[in-house]
Amino acid sequence: MKAKKGLEGVIADESAISKVIPEKSSLIYRGYSAEELAKNSSFLAVVYLLWKGELPSKEALSKFINQEKQARKTDKRILNTIKECAQGHPMDVLRTAISMAGALEESHWDDSDAILEKKAIYLLANIPLWMAAHNRFRKKLPVIEHSQDQPFVENFFHLYFDKIPQKEVLSAFSSSLILYAEHGFNASTFTARVITSTTSDIYSAVVGAIGSLKGPLHGGANEQVMYMMKEIGEPEKAKEWMLKALKEKRKIMGFGHRVYKKGDSRVPQMFACAKTMAEVTHNTKWIEMYNILRDTMLEQKQIYPNLDFPAGPAYYMMGFDIDMFTPLFVMSRISGWVAHIMEQRKNNRIIRPLCEYTGPRERPLPQGL
Repeated sequence: MKAKKGLEGVIADESAISKVIPEKSSLIYRGYSAEELAKNSSFLAVVYLLWKGELPSKEALSKFINQEKQARKTDKRILNTIKECAQGHPMDVLRTAISMAGALEESHWDDSDAILEKKAIYLLANIPLWMAAHNRFRKKLPVIEHSQDQPFVENFFHLYFDKIPQKEVLSAFSSSLILYAEHGFNASTFTARVITSTTSDIYSAVVGAIGSLKGPLHGGANEQVMYMMKEIGEPEKAKEWMLKALKEKRKIMGFGHRVYKKGDSRVPQMFACAKTMAEVTHNTKWIEMYNILRDTMLEQKQIYPNLDFPAGPAYYMMGFDIDMFTPLFVMSRISGWVAHIMEQRKNNRIIRPLCEYTGPRERPLPQGL
């Protein structure tokens, strides 16, 4: 049996959470189109769907929203830890904050279903605060405490910017969270499942997932897309830049996908969000550049953009620093990670694959050692 590099094409387990349908270039969450959910639903309703298997009734959603609000806690010990490493990369700081939260967890080894969900809601509710606090600490701005009155997305913008933007921005951001929420056995999700399979705790699984997501070949790609666009500078330079990069065989972030071959189904809705932000900011520069880069790549290589390509400029036009883009991914993907942690626990077997040994044959020790 030959090793499959990157486990490409290997079915590692079963899951009822999401499915990519490559022949249709579509993605479904529990049977529902992710793109349709992004257009018509709310982020917390999608979190409920991923965790519980069905969309919530009005009463169930209201209860879930209230649970998230009540779980918002301003723990000074975690904020002090964030302050101590405020000049670090936001993914490192967020990983450290979650590890600290795990160390402070009183019911550390209790992962009954009710307690697991309580811990999951705690992470969902407080990751926005920890991200925002880090951003404000490093900019020497006062940290804003949680509000238990505002909706999830509005609360995050208040924590981060100390203001709530117009509804078009809130809607675009909510759509992006839904599109990033879940995507099968990607690297970070598989990492979370491997850790969970050892019967470790939810905090360890999420910390491991964040370490995986940080890599530019996974979640860090949305940051690299915007660094690329900033390097190009102006739309009229985009085609020449792309042709030169392709000739030099540079790795160009935001294009191609292991699973999608005919285009990422999430891109049209995310691109619509980016166009909304161009209209709100009265700046079409990044959209013009996006179109030229996309068209040139298609002409030259027939490779389509993935979700990270429109997400980069969309988040930039919302006002987020580039190194905060991947933590925004965490803020969304915690929903998918938790769904997989819950699913892994229900029918668990430790994940322990084999490897193909390529070292020397068994041999004797040299004489005279």
